[in-house]
Amino acid sequence: MSHDHDDRPQLTAAQAAAVLNPPAGRNGGDLVVESLQGLGATTVFGLPGQHALGMFDALRRSPLRYVGLRVENNAGFAADAYGRITGEAAPLLLSTGPGALTSLAALQEAAAASAPVLAISSQIPAAGLGGGRHGYLHELRDQQASVRDIVKSVHTVRAASQIPSAIAAAWESALTAPHGPVWVEIPQDVLLAETALPVVSAMDATPRELYPRPELTIAAAHLLSNAERPVIIAGGGVVRSDASGKLRALAEKIDAPVVTTFGGKGAFPWEHPLSLRSWLEDRHTTDFLEDADVLLVVGSGLGELSSNYHTFRPRGRVIQIEADAGKLESNHPALGIHSDAREALADLLEAVERREDPAAADRVRTVLEKVRVRIEAQELTLEQQVLAAVREALPDAAPSFWDMTILAYWAWSAFDARHPNTMHSAQGAGGLGYAFPAAIGAAAADPTKPVLAVSGDGGAMYSIAELATARQYDLPLTWLIVDDGGYGILREYMTDAFGETTGTELARPDFVALAESFGVPAVRTGPESLAADLGKALAAPGPSVVVLPALLRMFEPTHL
Repeated sequence: MSHDHDDRPQLTAAQAAAVLNPPAGRNGGDLVVESLQGLGATTVFGLPGQHALGMFDALRRSPLRYVGLRVENNAGFAADAYGRITGEAAPLLLSTGPGALTSLAALQEAAAASAPVLAISSQIPAAGLGGGRHGYLHELRDQQASVRDIVKSVHTVRAASQIPSAIAAAWESALTAPHGPVWVEIPQDVLLAETALPVVSAMDATPRELYPRPELTIAAAHLLSNAERPVIIAGGGVVRSDASGKLRALAEKIDAPVVTTFGGKGAFPWEHPLSLRSWLEDRHTTDFLEDADVLLVVGSGLGELSSNYHTFRPRGRVIQIEADAGKLESNHPALGIHSDAREALADLLEAVERREDPAAADRVRTVLEKVRVRIEAQELTLEQQVLAAVREALPDAAPSFWDMTILAYWAWSAFDARHPNTMHSAQGAGGLGYAFPAAIGAAAADPTKPVLAVSGDGGAMYSIAELATARQYDLPLTWLIVDDGGYGILREYMTDAFGETTGTELARPDFVALAESFGVPAVRTGPESLAADLGKALAAPGPSVVVLPALLRMFEPTHL
């Protein structure tokens, strides 16, 4: 049997010499960082812990840049954002037991949003694996069982020689569509043991491509070419696969209106004549989507938020392109195409026939006008003023990260994300505390652009410790904290449901003074001065905080 070696990584003379004479003093931790380097990683996030010290000591001997956060969950959010911004797998180095478990909420968000995070956790010594109760510090009966329901794949190492292959397999898994978090765990003694293995010099972990089946493309193209009222719903999969250009070309070729989900913000130009924008929590939009005779859903599972809380009932044929096979037809019968969005849109673009519908843009304008009238009737001037101020202050190409807070709920529907892959929120899993640590990850990915984080005062307290991280690494990010004295959206939900609230009102610090105590400049602003103060903060180097005391309200839901 012969093997074709032409496409395999070749060693340089210096690397070949190093193979025969590996440097002394290396351990299992060195194999971890060498594997990450060989795969192309440049930055790692995390938090040291006793069982993980072998990995962290090895960082000292590597060119990898380490960004250390103060809480593992926040480190996970930072890695999530780094993965979303770069499209690369973001290494997250964790300790055992409590350290590992503290990252799980962040990994759930990464899974829901298809963010490629490569979590590498230490483990108790290998002799303790298998469920016995040995009494090791941080011991769990089965640590990987705690993460298996969240991540795409789990890889357990028991010997140093397994480390490169486990990390390569995890890397490939994280970057195979749909992207997502993966888990590698390595016992403490394996990380600490000296190794004479050669330096890891070249790794191959090319993710598998996910192409559509040709007969499904032909069937979908036939439906779209002959549709009378085609409409497209563009989800986060369009953004993750960098398919915005192909989406626009397809929409223009068949004159199909496009609505973007909250995870798909920026996938289609906001001001385009065919843009229905993102008003998915609106009955006028829902009615319009239900009236489509052919509905193309790209990169969305049509979950709770994307279906106006499951009130959406399509009457026409549905074509669903989705990289996650579990989401295909999970909510509505469809012509299900299991594929990466970019590949499927490219094939569809070639296969569809041009159709012209001069009335399509008029129908879009009619829907948007109905939405505008509905919102204006509710006298929500302050909320629209605040959102407009944020849009005015934020440079078009600057990324923004939004916590689960009322202003973010407005932004999902009403904020113009002017570039793809610039607006991100925690709406995948819906946990608090996402925005600021995620902004840290984005600023680490690209320090040439300012980054905006938006939180309420309740969510801000989840990640307030990361002000120290932002200052330590001097990252160019601005944190807008909307202070309404509690969990604002829960206050609204409880008031509507029960007539009174429980547990929603919060004592909180003077955020300006607190930020300044970290050495981070801060300012208290008002609705009228927000655009100017925010713009000034975003233009300044390093981290900054802008505090807006304001009681914002949500627009009325249409699904009840």
